[in-house]
Parts: sequence; structure tokens; C-alpha cells
Amino acid sequence: MIQSVDRAVRVLSALQGSRRMTLTELAGALGLPASTVHGIVKTLVGHGMVVQERGSTRYMLGPRVLLLGNVYLDTLELRSRTAPWAGELARRTGFAVRTGVLLVNEVVIIHHEPRPDGSRQMPEVGIVIPAHASALGKAITAFSAEAQKTAGEATPLRSMTGETLTDLAVLQSQWDDAAATGVASEMEEAVLGECALASPIFDAFDGVVGAIAVVVPATAWPVETSVREALRETARAISRELGAPGWPGPRVV
Repeated sequence: MIQSVDRAVRVLSALQGSRRMTLTELAGALGLPASTVHGIVKTLVGHGMVVQERGSTRYMLGPRVLLLGNVYLDTLELRSRTAPWAGELARRTGFAVRTGVLLVNEVVIIHHEPRPDGSRQMPEVGIVIPAHASALGKAITAFSAEAQKTAGEATPLRSMTGETLTDLAVLQSQWDDAAATGVASEMEEAVLGECALASPIFDAFDGVVGAIAVVVPATAWPVETSVREALRETARAISRELGAPGWPGPRVV
């Protein structure tokens, strides 16, 4: 690992988590000398990866990060394959639909299909949710030994609401259930008032590459069996388009 590159990535990650930080705060968070952090930040500023907040000594992520993120999304076959199916799933169920991929121990939303009721809704692409607190994360983790190992090493797990499950034994039971049924669930664990069902998506190598979910208001929970079946059918169809030999794929344990 190249030390300077590692430190630059750590600076970007710190700014992602805290939004805005001074050089002193960054140095303290990373355990590095202020002079070292200053040099890294100035270099990142020169490339547009970091910018200084106007009228302040604090720094934040720059516009080039957004550009790289958009390029990443445009190259994702999963996103392009998911979009039409997500729209159909939203129409069939009446709920918003998210597609996400796993990034270490978090899920990144790569596609968001709003509820088809015409109401004003915030775009969610790029939102990050702890894997253990989301149906998307549970659906992916159920089929990934590496993801389960990462969850075990991340203890204590972060609690997002009073409903967030942080007990590994309970989570393991939910992973087992998701592996058996192809559907994972979450009830107000990430956001109060919001529940979700998610199913895994597999590729031609029979590996889990993401998941698709219906987002359900707590007032409409639990959902009808038809919603669960529509979700499973959609995940199966997307996996088939990606070349998966079967659905759900094999559980990697």
C-alpha cells in the first residue's frame, strides 16, 4: 500500500463522514501531523477533490468527487439493467424502489425509483446506509461470507434508531432466513417510519452483486404477499439479464 495514497483516501473518507472539517480536526481524526494533512489537502484542492468553504477555515469534498461518482454510476451494468425493472416494480407495488451495492459495511444507493403517486420525493442516488440496518444490506450479506465477516469485525454495530438490530446472533438468523427465502426485511432500523423488503441480485459468476428493495411506510407494514412475490420476480429477472444461471444464487459460507 502506498502511504501517501492511503492518507489521501483517508482524508476524503473523513470529509465524507463529517462533511466539513478544519485541518486541525482532520489531523486529530486521522492521527497525523497537521503539516502532513495540510500538504495532502492542498494537493486534493489542486485537483478539485476538496474545496475550502467560503469564508471559513473548513474543508469539504469538491466537485470532482461528484464527477467521478457519476462516471462510476454510468459504467455500472447493474444500474442500467435495473432501471426499467425498478420502474415496473414501483408501478406494480405502489412503493418506491431502491437498488444498492455493498461498499465494505455500507450500502450505496445506485438507483432510486420514486413512488408512482406523483408526490414530491427527494432523489436518493448516492445515499449510504449501514448494511446491518437495511434490507438491501441484509439481502447481500446473506450470500456473502466476506460481508458477514466484515459485519462481525465491525462490532459494536452502529444503532441508527431504537429499532436497529445490532446483535450479531439475531442478524445471523435474519441472514439465514434471507438466504432461504430470497427476501430480507427491515422495520424502521435505518429511518423511523420506513420499512423495506429486499432481494439479492446475482451475476454470470453466480456471485451476489447488489440488491433491489421496495421501501414501505411503516403505516403500510406488513405488505401483502403479492408485493413480496413481485420483488422476488424482479430480482430473478435482473439476475437472469446479468447472466446468472439461477436465482437465488449459491450461499457463500
